[in-house]
This record gives sequence, C-alpha cells and structure tokens, in this order.
Amino acid sequence: MSPYDLIIRPLVTEKSTALREQGNKVCFVVDQRANRSMIKAAIEETLNVKVEKVHVLNMIGKTKRLNRFEGKRPDWKKAIVTLKAGEKLDLFEG
Repeated sequence: MSPYDLIIRPLVTEKSTALREQGNKVCFVVDQRANRSMIKAAIEETLNVKVEKVHVLNMIGKTKRLNRFEGKRPDWKKAIVTLKAGEKLDLFEG
C-alpha cells in the first residue's frame, strides 16, 4: 500500500484546529487498514516532517433516520499526529 493511499485527507474541525494551535498536533482521516507505524512512515515521507507520536481512533458511523427509512454513515479512522518540537506543517497556512 502506497503512503499516498494511507492518508485520505486532513481533518479540519474546531477541535483539530485547537489541537494544532496548542499542542503541535495535526488530525487526518486515514485508511481503515492502516496502523500507527504505517501512518507515521506515510506522514514523514509525504509531508517531510518528523513525527513524535501517533494516536489512532476508530470512529463509528452514526445511524440516521429519514421518516421510516434508516441508514448508517460509514465508519472511518482518525489519526492524531504529534509533530516533534520545531516542526511545522505548511498544509494549513493561508
């Protein structure tokens, strides 16, 4: 699996923005088959930054209803990547 296939997209929410400002952490939506070491290698190779830690969360999709029909949003995996001190990611700069 290619490193470019592991990282699906950056996750930009209020909580991830606060984490980026406070603790030098960046959030990504990643492939469900990826593990911590694969995510760390993919981030370091594709974005040219040094990674200190990787936290991985399996997010369960919500069930939604519209009148009598019920459906489910897909499950996905979130990775919170802590960058080493002095590292900066220009992905979110304006």
